[in-house]
Amino acid sequence: MIRTHSLRARVAAAAALGATIIAIGLGLLVAQVIERNNLQEIDRRLETASRLVLLNADIAVQIWSRFGPKDDIALTVRNGDDVRGSTIVELPELPDGSRTVDVDGTLYRVFTTTLENRGGQTVSLGLPAAEATETTQRQQRWVVVAGFLTIAAAASLGWLFGGLAVRPIAELTRRVNARPPEPMPKVTGVREAAELAHAIDGMLTRVADAQAETSAALTTARDFAAASAHELRTPLTAMRTDIEVLRTLDLDDDQRVEILGDLQRAQGRVEATLSALERLASGELASDRDYIDTDIVELCDLAAHDAHRHFPQVTVRVDADQSLITRGLPAGLRLALDNALSNAVRHGGATQVIISAQRSEDNTIKVAVDDNGAGIPESEHEAVFDRFYRGSTATMSGSGLGLALVAQQAQLHGGRTFFETSTLGGARLVIELADESG
Repeated sequence: MIRTHSLRARVAAAAALGATIIAIGLGLLVAQVIERNNLQEIDRRLETASRLVLLNADIAVQIWSRFGPKDDIALTVRNGDDVRGSTIVELPELPDGSRTVDVDGTLYRVFTTTLENRGGQTVSLGLPAAEATETTQRQQRWVVVAGFLTIAAAASLGWLFGGLAVRPIAELTRRVNARPPEPMPKVTGVREAAELAHAIDGMLTRVADAQAETSAALTTARDFAAASAHELRTPLTAMRTDIEVLRTLDLDDDQRVEILGDLQRAQGRVEATLSALERLASGELASDRDYIDTDIVELCDLAAHDAHRHFPQVTVRVDADQSLITRGLPAGLRLALDNALSNAVRHGGATQVIISAQRSEDNTIKVAVDDNGAGIPESEHEAVFDRFYRGSTATMSGSGLGLALVAQQAQLHGGRTFFETSTLGGARLVIELADESG
């Protein structure tokens, strides 16, 4: 199991680590500065004392040897290689300047100078380095203590300010975990928390939209399945009744032909309903890659040609521009035109149909199917586009899905369908499509 730590603890640890790195760096630098300053202080003291000794080095050695502290200052005067005078601690021969030397196991800080006007007489004056070392170590211990206090203070401040920084994130977590999730608050002062709140709010919105779409899709699917079952139950029940009659009763030839005719009509109705349902499902499954450049006028000409073949008694004319290209589903648009023509002939009893198609100034393409049939009552102009709805003028052989398919295709192409009064005296079905040519 992976151990996790709170962001607050991570901020405090990061602050402590940063303070540790800075404290170590500064501590090493300060320790060197302290050591160098203490040595420089001893060097200044020795240089000042040496000025007094230089007034008369021989007398200074005699006075210091007799009356001065035995273990404090070491003084040695030389003429070349000869020692003219020295305290108890005799310093070795050294070049001019300041340095630290070991004299019989004791470290001394020694300042040496040569008097050229006295025949090259050399004076060496030294102090035990232990004093400077102790002072340096004491001061360095204070630096270490200050470093630990700085690290502790940084960790404490990191914990404090980390808590303030993660408070908006903790509030976001609480609201997301609520059932149902609460709206995201407006976060100010912390840019990352504000960005996180905005991202979570967008995610929750998308999730809610997806849930709503899924719920709507499930509701539609249940309603669709229930309506489909209801529509199929009636002809299937009639078919079962006819089969029972054929099996149990002794019928003459005319009665048997009549029953078989009823069976054939019921079977045709079931087949037509299933075919329409399949087409509706195919339309719902259409994707963006299925849309291609489509000539609406060419589809109108093909639909009119097939209508002449299926309904020889009907005159179908196309009144459209030379070419209307848009991105669409050719099979779906052709299905919509075929259903519109079939609806006008079979349910409206039309003998004359005009198909018109024009590109409008409002960035739409309008395809209209005018007929001279019985028309549709104005009160049913919207209801006839519902699935399984049969208009009052429709024949009983329909599935109630023809105009629903037309409406579906218009919706898939970003448009709509509606009825108007036709100049031919019947109905005018308008299929409005979004113009995606540009």
